[in-house]
Amino acid sequence: MSTSLSLGKRRFLHVEVRSVPALQSIVWLRRGWEDLRQMERASLAHGVIISIIGAVLLMLGSTHPYLIAAAVTGYLLVGPIMTTGVCELSRRRAAREPRGFDESLEAVTRNPDALIHFGGFLAVIAIVWFIASTVLLESIFAIRVPSLAVALWGGAGDFASTREVVAYFSSGAIFAVAVFVLSVVAVPLIIDRHATAAEAMWASVKASLHNVPAMIVWAALIVGLTALGFLTLLLGMVVIAPLLGHATWHAYRDLVG
Repeated sequence: MSTSLSLGKRRFLHVEVRSVPALQSIVWLRRGWEDLRQMERASLAHGVIISIIGAVLLMLGSTHPYLIAAAVTGYLLVGPIMTTGVCELSRRRAAREPRGFDESLEAVTRNPDALIHFGGFLAVIAIVWFIASTVLLESIFAIRVPSLAVALWGGAGDFASTREVVAYFSSGAIFAVAVFVLSVVAVPLIIDRHATAAEAMWASVKASLHNVPAMIVWAALIVGLTALGFLTLLLGMVVIAPLLGHATWHAYRDLVG
C-alpha cells in the first residue's frame, strides 16, 4: 500500500516502481526507434540542436585536452534535461496528440518550475564535479591542472598523457553514475505527471535501485551510443540523441506504474 507525505499544501507524489528484465533496455531502444521513424523531422530537429550544443562546447575546449575532457563530461552530466522535447514527442504519440516540433516545445511550459529546478541541479553537479576533479587530480594523482590561461591559449603537452586523461574521465564517472541514477525517469515524470524535481529524482532513485541489472545494461548502452556519437564528430548524435530521448520515455512507461 502506498502512502503520501504532506509537503506544505502539496502532497508528495509517490509512484509505484516496477521490476523489468535485465535486457529490457533493448526493447526501449527498439520502441524509441519506432518513435523516431514516426516523428522523423521533429525528432531529428532536436538531435541537430543537441549536436550543435555539443559542437560549441567542443570548439570552446579544443585548445586543451583538459577543456575537451571537461566539455565532454559536462555535456553528459546535463544531457538528460536536453531530451525534454524528445520525451514530449513520445508522450504525445502515446496520447495521440499533435506531435510537431512546435508542439514538443510545450513540454517546457507544462511544468517549467520543476524542469528549471532539475536542470539547475544537474548544472550544480557539473560545477561540483569540475571543482572536485581538479582537487582530486592535484592532491591524489599529483597531476597539475593547467591554469585557465594555459588551457585557453596553449600548452596542451602539459596535460595530454593517457594516464592524465583517463584519471580525469574516471573522476567524472562517479558523478555521471549519480546523474544517471537521479534522472532515469525524471524528465518524463516531470512532464507527464507534473512531478516536482525532488519527486522525479526520488522516483528515479527508487527505479534504479529496484532494477540494478537493467540499469547497468541501460547505462552501458547510453555510454556506448554517446561515445559513438562523439567519435563521429557529433554527426551521429543527430540520430542518437533523439533515439535515447524516445527510449527514456519508454523506460519511464515500463518502470513507473
